[in-house]
Amino acid sequence: MNKIKFLSFATVAMMLMSCGGDKKTDETTETATKTESTTPEATVNTPPTTADAGNYDPNRGLGKHENVDVSSFDPKMAAAGKAIAEVKCTSCHKPTDEKLVGPGWKGITKRHPAAWIMNFITNPDPMIDVDPELKKQLELCLVRMPNQNLADNEAREILEYMRQIDGAK
Repeated sequence: MNKIKFLSFATVAMMLMSCGGDKKTDETTETATKTESTTPEATVNTPPTTADAGNYDPNRGLGKHENVDVSSFDPKMAAAGKAIAEVKCTSCHKPTDEKLVGPGWKGITKRHPAAWIMNFITNPDPMIDVDPELKKQLELCLVRMPNQNLADNEAREILEYMRQIDGAK
């Protein structure tokens, strides 16, 4: 009986740790948080928050991604995205339409524009707070999607993998 309790506890602990993401700081992440000086006055590139809800666009979400070029499919990018997803996403999401902890990915690129997906997977919290569909999804799943601290290129690769799931070639 003690072995069963231990194994159950260990399994739950592993599942919780797998959704936490790593705290890496790569060049892209550091660049996004540094002060930019594109104009004479310096501006800070900060991620959106729930306070930005007035700027919410259901076709784009909240975030810096606006025009994501998905005019051609890149199989190498999709393979890289699959590898990232296997580490950071598949403990909660399946590539089918079946719900695990979170919803399955099949059909996601048909339901949402690329910019919306990129903004959501790079900074989920503010979008969950303002998007009516994400609020409904949270009621079904009961678990908020954690911020996996993805670099922009990683998010783009995961998007390409999602497109592959949905039949992009």
